[in-house]
Amino acid sequence: MKTIIATLRGVSPYSQSRHYVRELEQGESADDNYRRTWRNHLHTDNSGNVIIPANSLKNCLSEAAKFMSISVPGKGKATYTKNFEAGVMVAKSPTIGLSKDEVQMEALFLPSDGRRGGPKRVMKYYPIIPEWEADAEFIIVDETVLQSSLKDKSRTVFQDVLEGAGQFIGIGRFRPRNNGYYGRFEVVGIREI
Repeated sequence: MKTIIATLRGVSPYSQSRHYVRELEQGESADDNYRRTWRNHLHTDNSGNVIIPANSLKNCLSEAAKFMSISVPGKGKATYTKNFEAGVMVAKSPTIGLSKDEVQMEALFLPSDGRRGGPKRVMKYYPIIPEWEADAEFIIVDETVLQSSLKDKSRTVFQDVLEGAGQFIGIGRFRPRNNGYYGRFEVVGIREI
């Protein structure tokens, strides 16, 4: 079992959309309530610092492994997908260096039911983080993912898939995997501890 710290830097804005229950105050319109409570879409730690949920990174990595379908040498048609799904964990949710009070708002005119092309539209407000960086801690239980990359022997399959995750899958709301362009990232540093 090995622990790897990867420094991820956003190459596009990052936006979160955590679900929360909106309760109207007396005399408050739905729009006024949304304008007052939009920061509740953020994932934060107990100190109010914005975090990237560990499960978001884990799912991003697993989706990338499936998307890239890299074959395991000597195993026929087997790919690394199951090795990433079962053999890699994200230890904790990394912070991005901002408190929730520093985050900006993005106002969008979107379908009220959340479905593309919906007939009724309303204003919705989401947090947007134009620039971000985080140190993510990955625990590698299945060291098969640390084999040398077929493209470049000085790199590992884990590095290739993590970079693919940032390019093709992304994290957060409106990410590339969901036909968006937010949440893309690059790997600017990687080290084993």
